[in-house]
Amino acid sequence: MLRRHFLATPLALSAAPARIGWSRLSLLTDEIARSPEEAIAFAHQYKVQWVELRGVPGARRSYWEMEPDELRAAVQTFKDANLRVSFLNTSMLKYDLPGTQPILRGDPPPEALERRRKAGEARFANRMEELRKAIRAAHAFEVDKIRVFTFTRTAEPETLFARIAEILEPMARLAESEGVQLLVENEGSCNVCHCHELAEICKLVPSKAFGINWDPVNEMNREGKPFPEGYALLPKRRLHNVQMKARALVIGPDFLDWAAIFRALENDAYSGKIGLETHVFDGTLIEKSHLSMAKLKELLA
Repeated sequence: MLRRHFLATPLALSAAPARIGWSRLSLLTDEIARSPEEAIAFAHQYKVQWVELRGVPGARRSYWEMEPDELRAAVQTFKDANLRVSFLNTSMLKYDLPGTQPILRGDPPPEALERRRKAGEARFANRMEELRKAIRAAHAFEVDKIRVFTFTRTAEPETLFARIAEILEPMARLAESEGVQLLVENEGSCNVCHCHELAEICKLVPSKAFGINWDPVNEMNREGKPFPEGYALLPKRRLHNVQMKARALVIGPDFLDWAAIFRALENDAYSGKIGLETHVFDGTLIEKSHLSMAKLKELLA
């Protein structure tokens, strides 16, 4: 079923989808609650049909890394709640690419740098096994989109794009064979952050199983202009998930015109979901999630 759904995606893009309304909204569960039960209650309160999965709310583990027994239980929990999964967020390739010099905050001591180096090398060596684990989780949750990153940002990230593409290509081939897509997220701490960098990495990884998870706030963190300037550069047929944060929706000071973004996405026949990733760290995460939902009711009325 997943493979047929994935292969139908390019054809579906040729027809204009329904407008972006409440049925296209998805919620990142560990950004709206402190437990899976609270996340389900939050979604039901607002009559949202879709969720994105990353970390288990209130627990120090991720859905994509679950072992089969735990995975089956989690799947059943969401099925019982009549919630569907739109996107599986993973941390794949969100570490230092071996042999590169990442940009780091502060001045970490040598022992910390050595631990970081070894951890990155271990995950890099195990990257295909991590991907197989993520695909197993995606199949279980009946979701065909998986997030991936582009390693810790360096001083000249564009010089690494060809190498990163060589790493991503076989991962995309495996994803395609399993009926899923890998969506690269533009992330301020990673080598692909700006929209022009998203466009470039998509040119270098032409696989139809490789696309974009666009989070415009992440580009703002590096003083970019994600909309309308950055958005104009994106290959629209490769754009399959969009995430928003409270910072640009209800908190500020850097607001984005989400009404205009929604109209642009509609005009470009965007067929994916809009995921709320509140992302507040001052102790008011749940409060800001409710505030974000109130704003979204206005925008998506």
